[in-house]
Amino acid sequence: MNAPKRRRASARRRAPKIGFVSLGCAKALVDSERILTTLRAEGYLLSSSYEGADLVVVNTCGFIDAAIDESLQTIGEALEHNGRVIVTGCLGARPERILDRHPHVLKVTGPHDYAAVLAAVHEHLPPQHDPFLDLVPPQGIRLTPRHYAYLKISEGCNNSCSFCIIPALRGRLASRRIDAVLAEAERLVGAGVKELLVISQDTSAYGADIRYERARWHDVEYQSRFLDLARALGTFGVWVRLHYVYPYPHVDEVIELMAAGHVLPYLDIPFQHGSPTVLKRMRRPAHAEDALARIAHWRRQCPELTLRSTFIVGFPGETDAEFEELLQWLRAAQLDRVGCFKYSPVEGASANAIAAHVPADIQEERYARFMECAAQISAARLQRHVGQRRRVLVDSVNDDGAIARSESEAPEIDGVVHIAEATGLSAGQWVEVEIIASDTYDLHARVAG
Repeated sequence: MNAPKRRRASARRRAPKIGFVSLGCAKALVDSERILTTLRAEGYLLSSSYEGADLVVVNTCGFIDAAIDESLQTIGEALEHNGRVIVTGCLGARPERILDRHPHVLKVTGPHDYAAVLAAVHEHLPPQHDPFLDLVPPQGIRLTPRHYAYLKISEGCNNSCSFCIIPALRGRLASRRIDAVLAEAERLVGAGVKELLVISQDTSAYGADIRYERARWHDVEYQSRFLDLARALGTFGVWVRLHYVYPYPHVDEVIELMAAGHVLPYLDIPFQHGSPTVLKRMRRPAHAEDALARIAHWRRQCPELTLRSTFIVGFPGETDAEFEELLQWLRAAQLDRVGCFKYSPVEGASANAIAAHVPADIQEERYARFMECAAQISAARLQRHVGQRRRVLVDSVNDDGAIARSESEAPEIDGVVHIAEATGLSAGQWVEVEIIASDTYDLHARVAG
């Protein structure tokens, strides 16, 4: 009776441990989750420290210089504290950048190349099969809290924006069939997920590469297209939040679903600029569309719509007049949530040679003016919610109260709802609150009733 127990204990002691660092965007986070899920199913254990791991995998970002620096620094830390490091992710598409700085990494693989990562792990740290260690939850291993999850619907991008090298790093658009996406969503919701965050590089282009292939899911036929996906996800009874949506005309149809309450009235649209001439130099898709008219139309359809976006200031050749156009556009658009970046040269991006680069001090001044304008808009729009009752999802609870989000806030990138009295509240819980105050970016509330 004792021998089998000793064998199982010995197997547990021998189980190889993996350390994992995930950098970059939510799409990279999903890649990390998929790799971890497979490794865990193969019997690998996960280590929370470099020193406790037999091997470390670093999933890198390689988009802008700051992200590249962070990735290279993290690889160096992993090598210093562990010594056995496999590198994957977007920076892996340019292995020479990694090997020049860190020639002793075990392996470098490119973005979303799961098979190559697993093969490298198997080579340098062979798995130990044990059915007691192979058990993983059906939703896989996730790096987000239990109550929300990212749902990646495609890889790559077919756009050719002059400042971006994502197509070179991650390839052209490669959509997942809609039945595969919905099956994953169903597993996540079954595991307790209350919010699905739909992500890709160009969400509104979903399915174009596979000619909107048809598929059946629970005896209903859908096309692998943006509208059908939103409609199907809207049947799950959870929050569905749409990210990285380009303002193509067919987005209007999804706004109708938002107005009807099927998906959250929230759109994350990377407008990037408000000057037509800058947008032309950026080679932005749909840049000829009258974005302000479209925003006004959406808000007529769905008055509760929250719009978030990101912008670039100091793009090569940006003049004072073009920057003023951006500020005027922002004031007219009245976007709820806004992020801003100073243009950073990206190796391989055609924008680097388009025009003279804007000096750093002017970039900094424009960034400050842009953020001041955006802050004023944010404060004014949040003030409208004071006195309202809102349903929120609690993200965390501490001694000072609870941090929650309403339909208008995405995790990590937007503001939050602060609840002063958190007695009886827990992460992942729905609660009805009354908004009692607002500041520049956040709302303050008390539990209703």
